[in-house]
Amino acid sequence: MSELVMPHGGGGLKALLLEGGALAEEKARAVRLKRIPITSREAGDLIMMGIGGFTPLEGFVGHDDWRSVCEDMALVNGLFWPIPITVSTDQASAGTIKEGSEVALADADSGEIMATMRVREKYTIDKDYECKAVYKTTDTAHPGVKMVMEQGAVNLAGPIKVVSQGEFPEKYSDTYKTPYETRALFEKNGWSTVAAFQTRNPMHRSHEYLVKVAVEICDGVLVHSLLGKVKAGDIPADVRTRAIRALIENYFVEDTVLQAGYPLDMRYAGPREALLHALFRQNYGCSHLIVGRDHAGVGSYYGPFDAQHIFDEIPADALATRPLRIDWTFWCEKCGGMASMKTCRHDAEDRLMLSGTKLRSLLSTGAEVPEHFSRPEVLEILREYYAGLTDDENVAVNVTGHSAR
Repeated sequence: MSELVMPHGGGGLKALLLEGGALAEEKARAVRLKRIPITSREAGDLIMMGIGGFTPLEGFVGHDDWRSVCEDMALVNGLFWPIPITVSTDQASAGTIKEGSEVALADADSGEIMATMRVREKYTIDKDYECKAVYKTTDTAHPGVKMVMEQGAVNLAGPIKVVSQGEFPEKYSDTYKTPYETRALFEKNGWSTVAAFQTRNPMHRSHEYLVKVAVEICDGVLVHSLLGKVKAGDIPADVRTRAIRALIENYFVEDTVLQAGYPLDMRYAGPREALLHALFRQNYGCSHLIVGRDHAGVGSYYGPFDAQHIFDEIPADALATRPLRIDWTFWCEKCGGMASMKTCRHDAEDRLMLSGTKLRSLLSTGAEVPEHFSRPEVLEILREYYAGLTDDENVAVNVTGHSAR
């Protein structure tokens, strides 16, 4: 029997991706259905349901579950869930769809059919209400709020049958892994306690320090990077994964760290997204989630450790995956190494505060990167990426919020 944490909900993994003859049959049938274009965020959520990452969801949620998740961080049946998983369409398309009918959900960019869905319900939502509940703001400068405000006027709810994982298995063949695959690798390595390190950035020295702390505590660490879309100015997934691989190969003991990627877009929902990160890492087989400063945050919308505190606000049995909380980390000249607020007694002028935003800002302007900010193998890859950008592609990165400290 596996010693890894059970998937969320207490049963086995629930993967909605069809295989074999059933997959071929559903693909053939799907082309005859009305097509609903979906965003990359919706496609990522759909794929996560397909591979079991959002176990035990069976499809996009209805109105009562939507409101219950916003208000109480739980589905109507009581299952803990911190962010509503929804799909939407415009009013005109919704008017042509009858409840009980089937539609094909197609990627808005590629046109590829990703899933079929039996529409059990059509409903409108109060978008301001969702944004206040999930993002703690209705400011459309917040990228997550902007996504909600731009989505269709009508949500569609119902069970889905997933027929595609999009570009991820092929484009990221050496990184993209399903929960079944990570669990099998953990068991092969003899790991029972596994910490997940969430990242949308290349790893600098603070990230490296966090992971090494976790390696000391757990059997191993899953460095789990987002492969979906990020905001303008963030570094794309293919560059990020190469930089992370260079760090792991040069600075970690073999077989203590597993690099993998997952297909979601960032929501930048701060504390609520930290809970979602823990939930699906439980499905991937992780017993812990590293939660450092400003986890999944953006700007100054959340306090630096709100994503840690929120784990104290949920029921004790809501999640099996527990937070591994780590304080501000930095390079200290007097300590002569990486340290945290809990381990270093020295003054601010002795400390080099590190952040992904600061690193991107320095690289985007061609400024010198301080010696102890990032490993040279990582910087080489990132400098090559920035050197290849045109002026239009090189988006200015403003250092604001907690990163400006």
